[in-house]
Amino acid sequence: MTATPPRDRDKGRDPSARVYAPDFLTELFRNPLDPGYADAAARRAVVPPSRARRVLGRPVGLVVLLVIGFLFAVAYRETMAEEPGRAKARAGLVAEIKQREAETDRLTARADQLREEVSRQRDAALSGSQASRLRNLEAGTGLGRVRGDGVVVRLADAPRDQDAVTGADAGPSRVLYSDLQKVANALWAAGAEAVAVNGQRLTATSTIRQAGEAILVDYRPVTGPYEVAAIGPGSMRERFDDSEAAELMRYVARTNGLSFGVKDADKLTLPAAPEPRLRYAEPSVSPSPSGSGVAGSTSPGPSGPGSSSSPSGGGR
Repeated sequence: MTATPPRDRDKGRDPSARVYAPDFLTELFRNPLDPGYADAAARRAVVPPSRARRVLGRPVGLVVLLVIGFLFAVAYRETMAEEPGRAKARAGLVAEIKQREAETDRLTARADQLREEVSRQRDAALSGSQASRLRNLEAGTGLGRVRGDGVVVRLADAPRDQDAVTGADAGPSRVLYSDLQKVANALWAAGAEAVAVNGQRLTATSTIRQAGEAILVDYRPVTGPYEVAAIGPGSMRERFDDSEAAELMRYVARTNGLSFGVKDADKLTLPAAPEPRLRYAEPSVSPSPSGSGVAGSTSPGPSGPGSSSSPSGGGR
């Protein structure tokens, strides 16, 4: 007995008798309504609801609507009752923020006055050459105020646009912290001797970061428009214009609508940066007052009234 090959068996079948696997996606679009709803509608058409059900259904629906309306009214009343408290708390927070800002500005001005007084007293105590050398070192490290000619690079966010459909703000193209980093680094590379961002002087330990939507320069927030001022030689403007950072910002300004401009500035004054809190080393061996102490002995703290402890605070 010879077995019939599968292909020969398929040739003898009727094509209309073939069974196809169901296409669930096509069936879903063809019959989007669940069959149970169609069956319920068909039964309701054949057997209408009783009179008692129709009579009782209206009061129940009315009661449900009244309960929902009552809940909405209670929620609205509670919200309105709490609004004065929230407004008072908000006003209190705003007043406290303004008070703290004013206190910070006052302390900053007082710190600048004390710094100037310390500089005058130090210059009076030192000789002329030593004071001049110290001032040059402060200017180079950013701890002294400097004046001179340079350039100012201005960056600003694009104007806000509204979505044509929703009317909401589509969101502007914002200046990023990395843009300020690129501009500052390009100015340093172009020969800048001193750089400041919105009046915040940059030093060797300065940072430009972002926290949420705020840009921080040395952990102090700066807001747009952003101005990066630099003091340097006359060729600094040309070298900065030829840099990759300037080319990138010009491209971003053309494509995203940001504002980017560079201008020469005469007699710029850049403020001094706050003195950084650095960690200082101290000797682990405490010298003996009589000179006969045991070598290698250590002291956990200051050994006498003449010694001074290291300042607190971590270094950056």
